[in-house]
Amino acid sequence: MTPPHADADPTPTAGGVLPDAATAVDVEVGGHQPSGPDAPADEAEKPTWRRDATLFLGGQTVSLFGSMLVQYAIMWHLTLETKSGGVLALAAVFGFLPQAIVSVFAGVWADRLNRKVMIIAADASIAVTTLVLALLMVGGSDDLWLIYAALAIRSVGAGVQMPAVAALLPQLVPTSKLMRVNGINGSIQSAMVLVTPAVAAAVYASASIVAIFFIDVVTAAIGIALLALLRVGRVVRADLADGEKAGYFEDLVGGLRYVHRHGFVRWLLGLFAVVFVLVVAPSNLTPLMVVRTFGDEVWKLTVTELAFSVGMTLGGVLLATWGGLKNRMTMIVGTTLIFGALSIGMGFSTNMWVFFAIMFGFGLAVPFFSTTSMTLLQETVEPERQGRVFGIMGIVMALAMPLGMAVLGPLADRFSVESLLIATGAVILVVTVLAMLTPSGRQAAQAVRDHEESSSSTVA
Repeated sequence: MTPPHADADPTPTAGGVLPDAATAVDVEVGGHQPSGPDAPADEAEKPTWRRDATLFLGGQTVSLFGSMLVQYAIMWHLTLETKSGGVLALAAVFGFLPQAIVSVFAGVWADRLNRKVMIIAADASIAVTTLVLALLMVGGSDDLWLIYAALAIRSVGAGVQMPAVAALLPQLVPTSKLMRVNGINGSIQSAMVLVTPAVAAAVYASASIVAIFFIDVVTAAIGIALLALLRVGRVVRADLADGEKAGYFEDLVGGLRYVHRHGFVRWLLGLFAVVFVLVVAPSNLTPLMVVRTFGDEVWKLTVTELAFSVGMTLGGVLLATWGGLKNRMTMIVGTTLIFGALSIGMGFSTNMWVFFAIMFGFGLAVPFFSTTSMTLLQETVEPERQGRVFGIMGIVMALAMPLGMAVLGPLADRFSVESLLIATGAVILVVTVLAMLTPSGRQAAQAVRDHEESSSSTVA
């Protein structure tokens, strides 16, 4: 039951295949290995990485499938049964707020505990919650508070999983293969967006929401079983002396200080927040634009979603096949500028098919921003701090988009969606340029160049 955005692709470490926690053995994880096609050393240290990555991504895919079925089913169920915007708003609060709150704590846990065990525990808790809800509904209990409680518990589980999943993948995959594996993972998740609505609709129409809950329990069990086959141990804390132990709140504060002091990490998380507020949030208004401008036929809304999802799937495949530019900072900044230009183009589009083409372009560009950003973070942040960094990123992702919608939603009732898209597109262009011209932006770019030069010299 991994959340859709739990595919952060953290940096691999030099520890190879680590022993299972049950052996009570900690294997020290070394520094970052050089990235690029000429770096075979890290592959030699992880000889079973293809098997491990296949098991991990396979389990996450099966689990994600069930989780997404539940997400669609609950929203449809609440919509059809209550027809209340207030109910849907509360469902969104219970579905996202707990994840944002727990993410920062889960990031600390991911750096202190066995990440595989964390994921399994969260998955199992969510599965049990879903099973209990299904049995209660079979018995005739369908009170809204039960659904809200289940959403909240699932959200907590997602918050626990996100940093653990993000920090676990680098323990399995060589650094030189991270970008491609992350691209494959992104493509799989994008394909899920295409498949699950149709499956959810078929099951919901022919059976009931309870049947979807039972499917989710089964997929969670399969995901747990596949993950259990991996042998993964805890990452040894290189930031602590032998025998030294840090308190929980020391780790929490240490993670926040690390993000604050690390210029590149701070800059990239700030850019992530800006993109989620000015790009992701306005994109949620595109169905409203379609209805107002091009008509309220259902097929037009469907094509809008399909265009974006197909584009994102193909973008992930392209990135996995190609591997992207060597200068990843250029890819991140360039894609952000493309987002701004496409938003403006969408605002000016008066032809429906041009609008669909722009939506496809948006989806195509997404992996080049999200996957590249995640991979660069994974290569930059030390393994023992990745859990906390990705926990903080989880908060940014969980809060920035609702914040943007809280502002843009009411504005969409006073102004046209087109004008808002043009305005946010222009702002993202200006903010991105300024972000590169500021001292922190220049320092971030220099840090990335230094990292790439260091990796190249190590390979040489």
